[in-house]
Amino acid sequence: MNTEWLWIGVGFLGQAMFSGRFLVQWLASERAKRSVVPLAFWFFSLAGGVTLLAYAIYRQDPVFIAGQGAGLLIYTRNLMLIRREAKALSESESESAQS
Repeated sequence: MNTEWLWIGVGFLGQAMFSGRFLVQWLASERAKRSVVPLAFWFFSLAGGVTLLAYAIYRQDPVFIAGQGAGLLIYTRNLMLIRREAKALSESESESAQS
């Protein structure tokens, strides 16, 4: 095993630990069926993630590509949960106004 593979392993371990905080937050949001952080957080995460993924692909860095690609799935899912919650709230308010 050469030094490069060792550092790739260290990079994946570091990325897994960093991403773990998002996994915990994502699972909490799934349980609550709503996002528990500000909307801007997810839009900044998505924009930053797409930008960093483009950079990682350019650099051909498998650790960075895997980490940013997985993050984008979580950011998108939370935005979907926020949209669903806002739609349900809007429909509920509309029904209440008609009563």
